[in-house]
Amino acid sequence: MQRRTLLSLLATGALAPAAFGAAAQGNWPSQPIRLIVPYPAGGGTDFFARLVAPGMGEVLGQPVIVDNRPGASGIIGATAVAKQLAPDGHTFLLGDMTTYAVNPAMFDKLSYDPLKDLRTVTMTAKFDFLLVVNPNTLPVRNLQELIALAARTPEGLNYASPSVGTTHHLATELLARETGMKLVAITYKGGGPAVQDLLGGQVGLMFLDRATARPHIESGRLRPIAAAGAKRIAAYPEVPTVAEQGVKGFEVEGWQGFTVRTGTPDAVVQALQAAYLKAIAPAEIRRKLGEAGIDPVGGTPEQFTQYIQSETAKWGRVVRERGIKAE
Repeated sequence: MQRRTLLSLLATGALAPAAFGAAAQGNWPSQPIRLIVPYPAGGGTDFFARLVAPGMGEVLGQPVIVDNRPGASGIIGATAVAKQLAPDGHTFLLGDMTTYAVNPAMFDKLSYDPLKDLRTVTMTAKFDFLLVVNPNTLPVRNLQELIALAARTPEGLNYASPSVGTTHHLATELLARETGMKLVAITYKGGGPAVQDLLGGQVGLMFLDRATARPHIESGRLRPIAAAGAKRIAAYPEVPTVAEQGVKGFEVEGWQGFTVRTGTPDAVVQALQAAYLKAIAPAEIRRKLGEAGIDPVGGTPEQFTQYIQSETAKWGRVVRERGIKAE
């Protein structure tokens, strides 16, 4: 189901009443609801959670409290929801590509199974990514020039990665696989230090989300040379996609979504989904999300499950073929 259709259903009241009514009959929620964010406060996932949580709480009749549980590539927070906290609907998870699709391939003994221990609620958002370079370090203007420069650099070109298994990291490894470039990961503890070294010239390139890249592109300190997704980014219509520049089928975007522990009642899942859609409906919320480079989306649990399955297969191949291991 497309975002416009879902919002139309909410506007007409066709979706929410049944979901909330069924949940209320089961005396849920009976206490504040915790939204587990498996990343530190201040990041993009945390920003999104804190923006939509108040609206969800208003709809559900109990406050939705953001609970940051960072560490181990999102495993700590995901395990808390999947294995430790009761499946009573008073806790749910805001995970992302790493949490749901990458960790199963990157960790030999993962403490949770995303498709067995967690139940999908809805995809919540997607994020645009751009391939950017420091023009003082890598004086290239498009992907073909980057490929040519890499071919003349036997030791390889260094790129910044905020952490192993992130969208930034795996997008670059996928690009290296598809183009034959030798790209060397310089791994940091978070996005902040990675971007600082990119701006300082210690590394030359990076896949970066649009919101983080924007001020540095506007200042001229970074140059966008390709959009990672299937389509050009509206804010940068002059920047062609990776696929348009000769890498057929290349498509990478950040994404995230809500899940609950398996065993959570159907009515609760439906109510959480409907509450989220109500929360993102106001124009002011959509404006703030848009300014942050976040595209709010919706969909059924089944659609989100299918998406996770396809992304798990895709990134599992990249992890195995590139020999990527958890730190």
